[in-house]
Amino acid sequence: MPGHIKKTSGPDPDPSPWLLVSPELKEKNKNKPYDPKKSVWVPNKADGGYLEGLIESKDGAKVSVKVNGEVKVFKEDQVCQINPPKFDCSDDMANLTYLGDACVLWNSQIRYVNELIYTYSGLFCIAINPYKRFPIYTLRTMEIYTGRRRNECPPHIFAIAEGAYQGMMNSGMNQSILITGESGAGKTENTKKVISYFATICSSGKKKEGEASLEDKIVQTNPVLEAWGNAKTVRNDNSSRFGKFIRIHFNA
Repeated sequence: MPGHIKKTSGPDPDPSPWLLVSPELKEKNKNKPYDPKKSVWVPNKADGGYLEGLIESKDGAKVSVKVNGEVKVFKEDQVCQINPPKFDCSDDMANLTYLGDACVLWNSQIRYVNELIYTYSGLFCIAINPYKRFPIYTLRTMEIYTGRRRNECPPHIFAIAEGAYQGMMNSGMNQSILITGESGAGKTENTKKVISYFATICSSGKKKEGEASLEDKIVQTNPVLEAWGNAKTVRNDNSSRFGKFIRIHFNA
């Protein structure tokens, strides 16, 4: 049973700039200076992150690395090789040649800086809250993912939802989606997007004058839960102070 999307208003903006790596950025990444044998990440004590450097020499388990013009000595297990520049902004961390903490952090950061907030990591989809609104939850965006396989589209919560929907339709078995993260990461918002996606693609398109759509009815249950169980935290003005288990039943 194919998904159904009904367009009711004017054209939505093109979501591509917030979903795909631009050709200009790909070209810029390719031209970055890189030495496959010497380019490494080393820990930065100042902020707990990592700095890029070049290996000068090795002495047993100690490695001398030139960082910002200064040679520093690190233990061998603190040094992590840098991925070739062509992997910068990779949409799936599982494709990276080197998968150290620094490599994962760098790929996530460079995508985030370029307003690409979703990234796959194997079976998982990582979302980084941009604290601003991007036009990537529109009907036009849903159309990109409806009926498509995950590897055919850019990373998105809609791809996860579509995968679960296809799994249910093809196997006739229940499907589960786990949305987890720390306060302010975007769990509640992404949950709403999943529900909105299901409600939109599964809607029959028939509704009476003045009647709320299926999507509206489902999404509008959230404020009831939030009124009883949400509170303000340091990172989130509307933090869910409880776990949610949501079950959606489908019929023909």
